[in-house]
Amino acid sequence: MNARHLLTASVISVQNSNFVYPSCQNCFSRLLLDLKRYSCLKCGCSGDPREANYRYRLSLEVADSRDIFEVTVFGSCLDTFFGVTAKGLQRYIEELKQEAREPDRDAVPGVVFQAVETCFLGKKFVFGVKVHHEPDSSPFLAGYVSQHKI
Repeated sequence: MNARHLLTASVISVQNSNFVYPSCQNCFSRLLLDLKRYSCLKCGCSGDPREANYRYRLSLEVADSRDIFEVTVFGSCLDTFFGVTAKGLQRYIEELKQEAREPDRDAVPGVVFQAVETCFLGKKFVFGVKVHHEPDSSPFLAGYVSQHKI
């Protein structure tokens, strides 16, 4: 059974450090990338890796006045918070890595993650969530960040 709800909650942690992924333009599944092609295992779409689409997937631990939840935020609703599309952010991260000297290249994703933590931790948001109830399990929340902060 699926239901939609609004959840007002504060972000208490960012669960993933890699929040941009290569995404299929047809089904939004994660793409497999190599130097010559990208391919989608779900729908079979393929193409030039330089033309791959990217999408946000930000996993957060949030708390309201009673409970702690895991919320995964997908897609373009995060463009406003990052100030750029996921493809634009991915391109920027790659440019930073190319410009950085050898020992600093590996530090670029960590710096971006710290910036995301600074922007989201302790802030309160309204999440639109789908609640999935599986038999004999606790509810799973998947959602998007509302455009409005409280």
